[in-house]
Amino acid sequence: MPDTPTIITLTANPSVDLACEAEAVRPVRKIRTTNERFDPGGGGVNVARVVRELGGQALAVLLAGGVTGRLIEELVDAAGIPRRSVPIAGRTRISQIVQDLSSGLEYRFVPEGPEIAPAETSAALELLAREAGAWLVLSGSLARGMPVDFFATAAGQAPARGQRVVVDSSGAPLRAAIEAGGLELVKPSLGEFEALVGRKLPEAADQDAAVLALARSGAVKLVALTLGHRGAVLANAERVWRLPAPDVPVRGAAGAGDSFVAAMTLSLARGEAPAEAFAWGSAAGGATVAQPGTAHAKRAEVEALYRQMRRLL
Repeated sequence: MPDTPTIITLTANPSVDLACEAEAVRPVRKIRTTNERFDPGGGGVNVARVVRELGGQALAVLLAGGVTGRLIEELVDAAGIPRRSVPIAGRTRISQIVQDLSSGLEYRFVPEGPEIAPAETSAALELLAREAGAWLVLSGSLARGMPVDFFATAAGQAPARGQRVVVDSSGAPLRAAIEAGGLELVKPSLGEFEALVGRKLPEAADQDAAVLALARSGAVKLVALTLGHRGAVLANAERVWRLPAPDVPVRGAAGAGDSFVAAMTLSLARGEAPAEAFAWGSAAGGATVAQPGTAHAKRAEVEALYRQMRRLL
């Protein structure tokens, strides 16, 4: 991939992610864990990490507060990710991911996080307005107290700075951002997309028709629909592409969608065609699934999987 301008990411509700393993997850009993690791988490933080891993330039903007906020800043800095922090009064949340070795199942415990004051919300928008970057990725959930149209507001202000906008969220914040329009890319999961359109989409034909309709609505140029182990779908106003999930060992799914967004956005920022970007996104999602921890796609693995995915388009 050639050089690219900076991709700015915003994480409104970041988390310190504790990943570990346990022999078995059972009720009541004390569960001893091993192989603990701490990662800075949250949609935009994960996107920025993977953009950097793939050789791109990223700036992570995050809301952080309390002793846990200082910890996530330390972890972001240690990962070599340039950042800007919006101080908040509440404490940044801590999430836990437990791999049950006896069953092979992964358990995720995700707190709702702190409540954000109106002044803190305004400070986040003001900080974004001061940062230069060709692309803005609004990723993850909103924190409590933030208006549901926060992403729509942030996206609406971006064109004046020459920025293209990617949104990866769910529920009311995603709906508000799409209704406001002007987006380059949205990446819902199947469950998130079904909630958005208000109906189940069990068949491939149903999914293809729905993503194509959204891409043709004019609100967003590209719609990427991730289907977990069934792969992913991409649509623009002209056509639909579909890819299977990469054939990799499953070691953890935390941050796989964020890795998909990171690689796809980076490819688009470098001027590559949607199909190329789709292959990069699918490869990065697969490379993340093959690694423990949060969004730890490895560049060499992504590049190898990209070559496989590209041949399938």
